[in-house]
Amino acid sequence: MIQTVCVCGAGTMGSGIAQTSAAAGFYTILFELNESVLDKAKTTIEKKLQTLVEKNKISETDKAATLNNLHFTNDLYDCLANVVIEAIVEDAPKKIALINQLAEINHSETVFATNTSSISVTQIATAVKNPERVVGMHFFNPATLMKLVEVVATDFTNPQTLQLVIDFSKQMNKTPVLCKDAPGFIVNRVARPFYIESLRMLEENSASIFTIDSIMEASGFRMGPFKLMDLIGNDINYAVSCSVYQQLHNPERLKPSFIQKEKVANGELGKKTKRGYYQYD
Repeated sequence: MIQTVCVCGAGTMGSGIAQTSAAAGFYTILFELNESVLDKAKTTIEKKLQTLVEKNKISETDKAATLNNLHFTNDLYDCLANVVIEAIVEDAPKKIALINQLAEINHSETVFATNTSSISVTQIATAVKNPERVVGMHFFNPATLMKLVEVVATDFTNPQTLQLVIDFSKQMNKTPVLCKDAPGFIVNRVARPFYIESLRMLEENSASIFTIDSIMEASGFRMGPFKLMDLIGNDINYAVSCSVYQQLHNPERLKPSFIQKEKVANGELGKKTKRGYYQYD
C-alpha cells in the first residue's frame, strides 16, 4: 500500500508531479538540492492551487489539504517513501547515481520510477540494486493537467511493481499506458517526425514558424509544433530528439535540427526563459 511518495527534482515536471500526488491524498516529499529552485517550486504550487480556488475548480479545504500533504526538502535523508519518482535532468549517470543513493537509505521494496522521456529504463535498472523494482513513469507537461502516463517496463520489472505503479497512476486520476522499454517509448517515438519535419521545413525556408503552427492547428492539433516545443522546453525536446536518433542508430529522417541546437545554445528554451521560437512577456 502506498502511503508516502517522494519526487526528486523540483523543476517544472517534478513540482507538477508532486502537486498531483499531494492532491490525490498521498504524503509527498519534494526533494531538490538547489534551495532557490525548491523555494520557486513551493511558490509556484501555492499560486497554482490558489488559481484553482479562484476558478472554483477546488475548494479552500482542498488547497489546504494538498499543501498539508507536501514536504519540501533539500536533505536526501528525508527521502524515505514507498514510491520514489526521479524527475531530474536527462542524464543517465546522474539518474543512476541518485537512485543508488536513495536505494541505500530506503526499504528494499521501495519502487523507483524514472520520469525520463527518452533514456533507456533498462540502462538505469541494470545499474541499480534490485532492478526488478525500477520502472519508467513518464508524465507529460503540465503534469497537473495531462492525463497520460507511460508506464515503461523492462525485462527485469516484476509484475507486482508494474501493477502497483498502474494502480498508483489511476489513484492520481491519470490514464496509465503500459509499454515496453524502447527508444522514445510510444509518444516520443511517434512525435519525433512531427517536430523534425517541421524544423526541416524551416531549415529549407519552405514555410514560416507561424504558418506551420497555424496550418497544423487549423488541421485539428491543439498546438502547432513550435508552440509545443516552446511549452515542453527546447532543451528537453532537443535532448529527446538526440537520444531517440542515437538509440535508433542515426537514421537521416530523425536527425536533430541545427536550428533547435542553436536555440538551446543561446538559452532560448521557450516559455520558461521567455524566449524560444516565440517571445513571451
